[in-house]
Parts: sequence; structure tokens; C-alpha cells
Amino acid sequence: MMLRLVKLEEKYKMHLNDMMEEWYASGEKIVPYAIVRYDYRDFDNYINCLDSNVEKEGFVPYSTYFCLDEERNLFVGAVNIRHYLNESLFLNGGHIGDGVRPSERRKGVATKMIGLALKECKKIGLDKVLMVCDQKNIGSAKSIVNNGGVLENEILVESIVEQRYWINID
Repeated sequence: MMLRLVKLEEKYKMHLNDMMEEWYASGEKIVPYAIVRYDYRDFDNYINCLDSNVEKEGFVPYSTYFCLDEERNLFVGAVNIRHYLNESLFLNGGHIGDGVRPSERRKGVATKMIGLALKECKKIGLDKVLMVCDQKNIGSAKSIVNNGGVLENEILVESIVEQRYWINID
């Protein structure tokens, strides 16, 4: 599996549609929020909303990447990188939000995708990142730990136990 993070471009429009349709058909809540915040079917508007360099409406600057499996020419997931943490993200959200499309889970995609996201975090000057996942999401926790994540604590957020992990970037 040859994975790389890409910025969304017109040439990936069908990749996006295919992944999003699968996710919505599954009935799952999609993470990261950045890829469902706007309607992906309005492609021009959608592509313009995936990145932000300014803080507004409680959001910090962020960058969104899609994970492309180059061998199969297929989007297998997405990551959203927050450039710094506000109070809300420090508590529950962290620097990186990630999601793997349902048909690609349990294949090591999340571990590799987080590793690629950490390289992007380093490029924007981060040397330590916070990642948060639901305590019941064992796959996410494993992917975070596989990338050096160290559990700091668990917190209760709206009746859900969230685990907070810190990853030092080399």
C-alpha cells in the first residue's frame, strides 16, 4: 500500500465523491469534521473551505488532506490538522482529526495516515501534538500509540470517555 497525503484538486473529484458516498451510506458519523462541515457536492465551495489561515468562529487555522492509495488510485481517508490549539481543542479535539473510510479499516491505513500527518505537523512548526479518541475506539487508540502516542488522561465529554494522547514529533 503506497499512501500519500494530497490536497484536494479537480482531478480527485471522483475520488472524493466515491469515498463520501461510501461513508454516508454506512450511516456512521464521519471524522474529521472538516470534511463534512460543507457539502462536498458543491465542489468549488467545498475545496475553498478545506483550509483556513485565520482564526474565526471558534476555529483555529487548519489544513485538510486526503489520503491517496497510489497503487489503487483511491482515497482511503482524510486528516485535518489544526495549526494550534484553542481551549476547546486542548480539552477535546487535538491537533489532528482523522478518519478512514469504512471499507479500508483494519488494514493499517490509520497508522500510516497519522504518520504522514505528523510530517505535515512538523512542517508547520509543531514538535508535539495532541490526539483525542473515544475510549471505545480501540483501533484509533492503537493507531495513535503506534505513532508514539502517550496517554495523558481520560476525560468525560457528553457522557463519552475521551482519551487524550500526546505525540512528540522527531
